[in-house]
Amino acid sequence: MLRPARIAVFTVSTIAVGSLLAACGSGGGTGSSAGGSAAGAKVTAANCTGGTLYVLNKSKSSSGYDPAVLYTSGGGAIPRLLFRTLTTRQSQPGDAGTKIVPDLATDTGEPSQNATVWTYHLKPGLKYADGTAITSADIKYAVERSFSSQLAGGPPYLRDWLVGGESYQGPYGAGSPELSSITTPDATTIVFHLRKSEGDFPYLASQTQFAPVPKAKDTGKEYNAAPVSSGPYTISSFTKGKELDLVRNTYWDRSTDAQRLACPDNIKISLGLSATVINQRLSASVGNDADAITTDTILDAATLAKVAGNPSVKKRVATGYFADTTYLAFNTKKKPFDNQLVREAFSYAVDRTAVVNAEGGSSLAAATTTFLPASLKAAHQDYDWFPAGRTGNPDKAKQLLAQAGYPNGITVSLAYDNADPAAATALQQAYAKAGITIKLNPIDDSAFSSVVNTPATQPELALTSWGADWPSGAPFLSPIYDGRQIVTGGGNWNLAQYNDAGVNAQIDAINKITDYATAQQKWGELDAQIGKLALNVPLYSEIDSALYGSKVKNTYVDQWRGWYDIASVSVK
Repeated sequence: MLRPARIAVFTVSTIAVGSLLAACGSGGGTGSSAGGSAAGAKVTAANCTGGTLYVLNKSKSSSGYDPAVLYTSGGGAIPRLLFRTLTTRQSQPGDAGTKIVPDLATDTGEPSQNATVWTYHLKPGLKYADGTAITSADIKYAVERSFSSQLAGGPPYLRDWLVGGESYQGPYGAGSPELSSITTPDATTIVFHLRKSEGDFPYLASQTQFAPVPKAKDTGKEYNAAPVSSGPYTISSFTKGKELDLVRNTYWDRSTDAQRLACPDNIKISLGLSATVINQRLSASVGNDADAITTDTILDAATLAKVAGNPSVKKRVATGYFADTTYLAFNTKKKPFDNQLVREAFSYAVDRTAVVNAEGGSSLAAATTTFLPASLKAAHQDYDWFPAGRTGNPDKAKQLLAQAGYPNGITVSLAYDNADPAAATALQQAYAKAGITIKLNPIDDSAFSSVVNTPATQPELALTSWGADWPSGAPFLSPIYDGRQIVTGGGNWNLAQYNDAGVNAQIDAINKITDYATAQQKWGELDAQIGKLALNVPLYSEIDSALYGSKVKNTYVDQWRGWYDIASVSVK
């Protein structure tokens, strides 16, 4: 998943701040929840029910809540309150929070034929908020409608993975065609036929595209304002850009859902607020704001420093590492980056400390020399093939440039998103020490992805980032290094345009592995192997912190998104 400049999507691992106990992002142990609860008190379904939770958000949610167009990771906490999926992340702090567990299904899936066929069986007694039964046909239809051009915006995996997915256009239109690679032998069984082995399919099945949609209630583009809920809450009222009110789904049965405590009776979400207002209100924690959280607003460096000086507020800060990597992407089809010696020179000359400082310091960014971030602990392997130290090795870089035929230095253009110019400027100043002249090429935020991710317009060098859709090396490495995923028409994430048959075969082999630990070890080994080619320069992973109200309880941070789990938060 491409991540724009410092958006507030929190993923994967965490560190402890104040009374918040969670896992250490890069190698600590795990802890239990605290977050406003009395010491030793455990929030359970029996003692947490009641009250109103208030959510203060920047997002206007103008596109609504159609599960076809949401990312579970990017759509964040709110969709998980409305929708259940075949699988979901385990609602526990620490490393246990990266585990995939059953949700609507009885298990995480039955693989066969080298993980090209996945079968799921639904739990008995599942119902929508209108009291009707949830069936396997509803899940099939939900996946099918996500292919429609009317509902663009969801993750791309289904089109790539499902047999016939590359040409399928959705169920709307003449004949209401079905996707034959999804079958429903009976009302509680659904089978997916993939065109290639995908051991991570249970993780994909946690995305909102797998939330059931009853065909009779589908209103196409208008479904986003009033989707039929399968989760513990349903929409009472929704004013786009202003507010969203949720009330209990009385047909939701906690006995079939072990992953959502669903403590508050009501959840009132204010939309379109400024980050300054949100942080001021949560910091003051007065009135209803004491029972408030945010699911999309982080603390900037100045506010974080101010909070650090106030112990009563500091203990109400949740901090997490988003599982992403900001990096310099070389276009190896263009000079001078078709020469590995030049790429290595840039790797040696980089000043990661200057970049981290430009992004707000070590409280907001953690330097990295690996493409797989440390927060993906199961897959991450430490390596540093081109040691630059804390501030770069310009002498080594000059030596390599001379060997590459540039004894008098080199001049290149750096494309970057103009919404975040700080790192680009820091890189320009740092690389000058190695005789590398950087010409800055700012691209408007609205056009950055279309320019950089289209091979015909891709610049020679770009500052960009990539984040994990789930805690695995697969969605991190495959889009970046699988040569068969190079897309010429746009939406290309393999910016090195790297296509090696041997690496492609390794990716296929790892995708056949359904044992999580084994697969992650292999992804880590592949990352270290490819890292020797200097196809990019990893710079840093983001660290994001957010406030919550003084009466909010059970704010443990999960290791999937690096954010507290709203489905378990309590105000009672």
